[in-house]
Amino acid sequence: METIKGYVGHIIYRNESNGYTVLELVTDGEELTCVGMFRGVDEGESLEVQGGFTEHALYGRQFKAEAFRVTQMEDTVSVERYLGSGAVKGVGAVLASRIVKKFGTDTLRIMEQEPERLAEVRGISDRIAREIGVQMEEKKDLRDAMLFLQKYGISGALATKIYDTYGMGLYGVLRENPYKLAEDINGVGFKRADEIAFKTGIHIDSEYRVRSGLFYTLQAAAGEGHSYLPEEKLLERAAELLGVPEEALEGQLENLAMEQKVICRREAEKKLVYASAFYHAEMNCARMLIDLNRAMEAGEGALPAEERRQLGRIRELEKQQKIELDELQREAVMQSIRHGVLILSGGPGTGKTTTIKTMIRYFEQEGMDILLAAPTGRAAKRMSEATGYEARTIHRLLELNGGISDDNSGRSAKFEKNADNPLEADVVIVDEMSMVDLFLLQSLLKAILHGTRLILMGDMDQLPSVGPGQVLHDLIESGAFPTVVLKKIFRQAGESDIVVNAHRINEGKSISLNNKSRDFFFLERNDVNVIYKHIVQLVQDMLPRYVQASPMEIQVLTPMKKGSLGVEALNRVLQRYLNPPAPDKKEYKIGQDDLFRVGDKVMQIKNNYQLEWEVVSKYNIAVDRGTGIFNGDMGIIQDIDEFGSTMTVEFDENRRVTYPFTGLEELELAYAVTIHKSQGSEYPAVVIPVLSGPRLLFNRNLLYTAVTRAKNCVTILGSSRTLQEMIDNTGENCRYTSLDKRIAEMMEVLR
Repeated sequence: METIKGYVGHIIYRNESNGYTVLELVTDGEELTCVGMFRGVDEGESLEVQGGFTEHALYGRQFKAEAFRVTQMEDTVSVERYLGSGAVKGVGAVLASRIVKKFGTDTLRIMEQEPERLAEVRGISDRIAREIGVQMEEKKDLRDAMLFLQKYGISGALATKIYDTYGMGLYGVLRENPYKLAEDINGVGFKRADEIAFKTGIHIDSEYRVRSGLFYTLQAAAGEGHSYLPEEKLLERAAELLGVPEEALEGQLENLAMEQKVICRREAEKKLVYASAFYHAEMNCARMLIDLNRAMEAGEGALPAEERRQLGRIRELEKQQKIELDELQREAVMQSIRHGVLILSGGPGTGKTTTIKTMIRYFEQEGMDILLAAPTGRAAKRMSEATGYEARTIHRLLELNGGISDDNSGRSAKFEKNADNPLEADVVIVDEMSMVDLFLLQSLLKAILHGTRLILMGDMDQLPSVGPGQVLHDLIESGAFPTVVLKKIFRQAGESDIVVNAHRINEGKSISLNNKSRDFFFLERNDVNVIYKHIVQLVQDMLPRYVQASPMEIQVLTPMKKGSLGVEALNRVLQRYLNPPAPDKKEYKIGQDDLFRVGDKVMQIKNNYQLEWEVVSKYNIAVDRGTGIFNGDMGIIQDIDEFGSTMTVEFDENRRVTYPFTGLEELELAYAVTIHKSQGSEYPAVVIPVLSGPRLLFNRNLLYTAVTRAKNCVTILGSSRTLQEMIDNTGENCRYTSLDKRIAEMMEVLR
């Protein structure tokens, strides 16, 4: 790294939220553009900057700073220039001249250590002198903190977050327990905290390290969908992570339990360990669901005459809609009338939408207020189109306000609709329940009043939620609530080989690969480069013409992130052909191999409840605003502003979000996405490469989910042998969840 010295002539741009700054550094009479994280640096200050020169396509030669320190101003000219720049509030050029004239080279020491003496200067009162002293102290504290953090390899946006979180308390945190960073600061995981702890000299078997490692292991397991881990699994994983023997962990697990960070339950001779927030979420959901259902129990003993009236009304609705419900569909409608909670499941083409539409019309004729929701914007849009009634995302239904909840999970959003401000509805219907995780269910239930009917709809055979829990599976498994599983494939749906093959896959039966279908195709290809070529042809030209859609609407779905047919490799190939470089397309490079380009299709890969979005009119006037962009949301890059270090993405429903470059780790290219990330979405056509992969991942459940994402056309490329192996493989990743047990436990207490 090179080192340059100079003074700040002019600050061109600064992002106050993260400290990213573009400034002119005057060195040896030359003005040099310098970019980096210069939190707390003002015009006129002298700097020593380490980094290297880069050549920017638009702005030319720049010095990219990796680290810096503020150096002592050695002459009165430098001091006067600094004070006259406006760096100190209340001190302008004239007053700066008077101060320097009075104190000379001792000016800065006086201002920091004896600020009351500034009152000796004409035009400065005792009050102003004290205010200047406070400012100088704050600036010195910030600079000292930044220099201290740099010694431990912490700079830039992370250093800013640490200072903003702890202030001057950061010294104690880093010296005593750096693992507290992982608990308190979003974006700092255990591994980053562990690196910092190593540099501060924390021992490998420190109790802070062991406790943090255990808790991190539980949180990491939640990322795999678990709401708890058996003790032996937790100790095994944590010991491997920490590099210490398992017996060194047991005492600290008890300490975590005493601190109420974890809850241990002994069940069937096994000890289960939960992060407290997860255990309480399961208990809360169990209690609220049972309470909702019990609130309507009076309807269970309805008189035969009332039942006949209800059934007559349903048959009348069938005539009005010119449909005929089958026995299970009619039973589902009846159960929704009689009970507080109903679960409706079934595969594609089994009439879930027709059943829900009949329920809606029944309740509407009863004068009831009905709310419809789904986990994602795409799923809500599909629900609206299918039913003819407005559906919103669960987050919008609950009025997300951008805050984080008080459950300390870090996974739950703050909603305006809650127990104190419930939803005003008689019936709430939620689609795609297989996607809903434990914490979103908890937030929804908190906002539903007793006496409200809750209808939960989804396909129990699809992949479970990305977040913790397997809510739909556990609710059905509990047997505590009326559940109707639709099985009959209706004639019109049966004409689609997508529907027929989806059911055959789900039943473990072979599917026809003779390509005589109109909407289901298979191409036997065993060379990766040939598969690349065909995927590009299909997405770029053949499928858009066949299904009357744009290339951006065609979705490549793959089981894996890594590997030659994983998301990362496929996205590089597809970006090259679907959105090639051009002189008018701005780019931003990330690392050695990856870049974002205006026009790229991208996906948000984590829930961010604070991200602000707006919908703008054709005159660029904001007509709607809100917060929250969620895991799986897709959009198109509209602009890249390197000067302002921001990138603008437009998501579904015309929601525009401006990301700082420091926040781009939340985005990835989305020409190809994992099948898991496609949940709840429907595309005009999907392309699924299936060649080889780990048996644990290449299973029936995954293939079924991928096929059911397509509306008009499925094309699978790869090995027919691998395809059949996936159909035969019923193994799924085991999830440690216990909502069904908590429901059973609560039911037993209430008997």
